[in-house]
Amino acid sequence: MIYRTLADGVVIFHFIWILFLIFGGIWGRKYRVIRYIHIPAVIFAWIVETFDWYCPLTDLEVWLRLRQSPAGGYNGSFITHYLEKLIYMDLPRGVIVFLALFLVAMNCLLYLRRGDHGPNP
Repeated sequence: MIYRTLADGVVIFHFIWILFLIFGGIWGRKYRVIRYIHIPAVIFAWIVETFDWYCPLTDLEVWLRLRQSPAGGYNGSFITHYLEKLIYMDLPRGVIVFLALFLVAMNCLLYLRRGDHGPNP
């Protein structure tokens, strides 16, 4: 039961992390400390997708699921079942690489855009 709960937690964190990668630039323009986390995270995500590596969060989830059920059966919760469908979309490789590059480009434009950046705590 503990492995299932931990695996479900990893899926939820993975989804939140993806949202941070997509929208973190907005927050990062306002707060410098977020920028120091967001920019390397986006670069790492781009590298992972471009070179077709496995995300460490995916590896962790799989490891936990195998500890839960060595047969590899899926016994996750309802919420994580649907979050996994969003996280692990079945898209052609070229589309995934394009979306990763688009994410990097959009964040570069966002960070490099002149204007009011707000407070920099």
